[in-house]
Amino acid sequence: MPQFPHAMLREIYEQPQAIQRTLDLYLDPDGLRPAAFAPVAHWLNPRGEVLIAASGSSRHAGLAAEVILEDLCGLAVDVEYSSEYASHPAANARHPSVIVISQSGETSDTLAALRFARESGEQTLALANVEGSTMLREASAAMPLGAGPELAIPATKSFTCQLTALYLLALYHGRQLGTLDSDEISWRLAELRALPARIDRQLPLWRGQMAALAKRYSDATTFLYLGRGVHYAIAREGALKMKEASYVHAEGYPTGELKHGPNALVSEHVPLVVLATVDRTLEASVLRYEKTLQLLTDMRTQGARVIALAHAGDRDVAALATDLVAIEPNTEHLLPIPEIVPLQLFSYFMALEHGVDVDRPRNLSKAVIEA
Repeated sequence: MPQFPHAMLREIYEQPQAIQRTLDLYLDPDGLRPAAFAPVAHWLNPRGEVLIAASGSSRHAGLAAEVILEDLCGLAVDVEYSSEYASHPAANARHPSVIVISQSGETSDTLAALRFARESGEQTLALANVEGSTMLREASAAMPLGAGPELAIPATKSFTCQLTALYLLALYHGRQLGTLDSDEISWRLAELRALPARIDRQLPLWRGQMAALAKRYSDATTFLYLGRGVHYAIAREGALKMKEASYVHAEGYPTGELKHGPNALVSEHVPLVVLATVDRTLEASVLRYEKTLQLLTDMRTQGARVIALAHAGDRDVAALATDLVAIEPNTEHLLPIPEIVPLQLFSYFMALEHGVDVDRPRNLSKAVIEA
């Protein structure tokens, strides 16, 4: 039985159950539950324009949702920092539908963004983890999450539940807009239903491996996290976890941007964390993967230390990376959910290496309720 000396580690391990609880809110044996999606039936802007406002980890879930909603539904999606959107001097003349995302449902900047959107006449949708929270009550439509209470300040299970709910929203709108047929929705739902067990199966291996990597990389002063497409959001989230949990500086970038400046930082004490998974059934994913292999080749020549997340048995990535963290294959738009879990564990064990109280990082609170 796993031992959990900290709430953060326990909540990382609770993610399969939390994701399953979120699925149970929106699915029945036949697929998407009509009653669960009734509140969003008429929420979408007639032109398919969506604006997502969120902060911190929730904004990174929004960045992933931007790609998923555009790819699967053909929507036009923009992602704003809540604090910036709420400070706009005037409403968006196009009146996009607005999604606000928050763990607590009380985040001050995001609540201000929700109220600004409502006052501007826009349809709003809130995703939050706390039942009865202000955002869920005040938005035009609400999608609660099933993560359950999250005690550690670094968000873990609430983040993966946000990704799960946003993916379900994409499947619903894909069916509504005709961009996904019933067969595609069925197989995507089958993969989604299988995800909790797949994550649960990988957790023990990830725990041991990330603890060992934290010891090996404990001398790092900065990490650069790199990802392409939907995986860029996970690079951003992995870097945030590292900063807030361990106090080790980290930044997330699109992989192709490394050579446009950040590569000047890469050294023995500034390693790379590279998301190098691939969906072989999707041409765009294969292209992104091939470009990532080329970057890894260049980094090998440069002498960079690289932790790569890739599929088990990927000999090409293994030959180029210093260390490989194996992720079971999945479809492109679902891969972000399992990808973030070992990165959460990495930040947790780096915190232990640096003697940080991982559940209560300095200067941070669970919900930012004062702007």
